[in-house]
Amino acid sequence: MFESLQTGLYGLTSGVTSLFTQGGPNAVMLLIAAVLLYLGVKKEVEPLLLVPIGFGCMLVNIPLSDLMEPGGLLRTLYDMGIANELFPLLIFIGIGAMIDFGALLENPRMLLFGAAGQFGIFFTLMLALALGFPALEAVSIAVIGACDGPTAIYVASQYAPQLLAPISVAAYSYMALVPIIQPPIMRALTTPAERVIKMAPIKRSVSPTTRLLFPVVVTLVTGLLAPKGLPLMGAIMLGNFMRECGVVARLTKASENEMANVVTLFLGLAIGGTMEGHAFLKPATLMIFGMGFVAICMDTVAGVVFGKIVCKLTGGKVNPLIGAAGISAFPMAARVVQTQGQIYDKKNHLLMHAAGVNTGGQIGSVVAAAVMLSVLKGMGLI
Repeated sequence: MFESLQTGLYGLTSGVTSLFTQGGPNAVMLLIAAVLLYLGVKKEVEPLLLVPIGFGCMLVNIPLSDLMEPGGLLRTLYDMGIANELFPLLIFIGIGAMIDFGALLENPRMLLFGAAGQFGIFFTLMLALALGFPALEAVSIAVIGACDGPTAIYVASQYAPQLLAPISVAAYSYMALVPIIQPPIMRALTTPAERVIKMAPIKRSVSPTTRLLFPVVVTLVTGLLAPKGLPLMGAIMLGNFMRECGVVARLTKASENEMANVVTLFLGLAIGGTMEGHAFLKPATLMIFGMGFVAICMDTVAGVVFGKIVCKLTGGKVNPLIGAAGISAFPMAARVVQTQGQIYDKKNHLLMHAAGVNTGGQIGSVVAAAVMLSVLKGMGLI
């Protein structure tokens, strides 16, 4: 009886013993989880993402918890929504239901800014290949440059699941850090005169029929040209079609509210569950974070430089700052442009123009991922 009680009491301390004897990486990740929770709660940096990711990271790094073992809570969430790409696609339906493509449709040339904002993806792809990463891993790492968490998770979970944790954490971390990363680059690449350029107000002349046909046409065109990206593009355009058709208001509201909130919670916990210390703390993780940072910076550089070129070609009618919104961090990047523009002229309103560029960047990031995946399929690599 005494020995049984002693064995039982030992079981109460086994977690602590494991943490101190072989749980060094887990202890480090518990500290990282604390940082993520601090940023989400105290600094309000993307709390809807960082709070569940941080808590999931904490849970999986408590020794002997078995939450990522078959049948465990985090493993169940991972299998039901990450391993089969369901959660990212459901998130995209919600994003589509939230997006107003009106500003982009008023000036379709904004799509060119969105295309320029994807330069970092292809630059980082070349960098990852040069560093020796296999093609599928290099593509998955490069998609961090989309600054679009669901796209990064979708590609990584399908083609480089062993890198899902660092890729997804890097993607969402850099999304949250866009207001910190972009402004110094924007200032460095523009002149004082360029920053105060006022752009003509956007007219609201797009017909409801055009708005309704847009998601259908985009789905058909991109699906035919790059079918491997159709799940991503189809999901976001489904959400937008429901928004514009006006006859499924309940589905639209559920997609952008209840469904998006629940899936974000499950997605964050599942991502956090992949951050177990022994698997996460590897040299490749630091390389992925470094390349992700390069990708976001190069996206911003390319967007602003393209904006400067357009500014010259139009005789100074385009403010180059809007080029920074060409990344897919919607609507954060557009807000950054608006904030930076008003720093130099409080009467300068760039938000609608930046929103058009930002929605173009959302489409551009999905197209970029679709193109790379379709090319890989043509090469017989997937």
